[in-house]
Amino acid sequence: MRARSAISVQRTRDVSFATQPQFNRAGTVAIMQVYPSSAPQDKATEDLVHRLRDRVTPGAATGNDVKVYVGGVTAAAEDFAEYTSSRLPLFMGAVLVLSFLFLLVVFRSILVPLKAVVMNLLSIGAAYGVVVAAFQWGWGKELLGIGKAGPVEAWAPMFLFAVVFGLSMDYEVFLLSRIREEYERTRNNATAVADGLAVTARVITSAAAIMICVFGSFVFGDEYSLRLFGLGLAVAVFVDATIVRLVLVPATMELLGDWNWWIPRWLDRLLPQVHIGGSESLDRELAELSLERERAPVA
Repeated sequence: MRARSAISVQRTRDVSFATQPQFNRAGTVAIMQVYPSSAPQDKATEDLVHRLRDRVTPGAATGNDVKVYVGGVTAAAEDFAEYTSSRLPLFMGAVLVLSFLFLLVVFRSILVPLKAVVMNLLSIGAAYGVVVAAFQWGWGKELLGIGKAGPVEAWAPMFLFAVVFGLSMDYEVFLLSRIREEYERTRNNATAVADGLAVTARVITSAAAIMICVFGSFVFGDEYSLRLFGLGLAVAVFVDATIVRLVLVPATMELLGDWNWWIPRWLDRLLPQVHIGGSESLDRELAELSLERERAPVA
């Protein structure tokens, strides 16, 4: 058993050297160290982990009740990456659905929440693309001082998605709240979009500039994970506050017109009434305006 295991592992492709199994005193547990011919973060090393688990170790345990496991730092990192990747679609789906439902209740619209979710994904996609290009493909690594390119950390996609989506949704709600107030006041979609953007553009741009400076400073740190995190967030905030929030969102709302605020009557009756900042004061202003119109003399 001992010799067969060592020989089968040693003959495996991409294995540089494998030690003989080292047993404990009771002879019930043994450890064999395997040294790959590639670097720990190389794709070949990841393939070797799968090859050992799928082909080599099952054959070594054939004909007896021995259980064989492939462990170590590389194997643990691969397991964590696979687990995170398998849960990422569920995590993203839950965030997108809950965000859509929240915006549906607040803004009483079908298209506005759908548009908001899609627009937020654009910022996240831009962050993913730049991070992969810089840290995995090595584009501009000399400028950023990244060093050797390699796989993106397994935690990065989920972590970036959560933070970026939260920041993007904050900008979205801030902009849409003002546009909705103007629309309720004027009942003119074009005027509401223009006035809402004019009021919020300076605030959004200023807040984004501060965050870009903060996140961008992370890129010049010494910690690899902090650089990755900072670059992804800085790019996402820049894209969201400029291209998405100041161009794409107003343009799509202008094209959709009054359809932005359409919702089936039966659904509107089912949804609870939720007020966000400014809505209650707006309702009072509209009520006072309606009362003044009723009292105004008719010529």
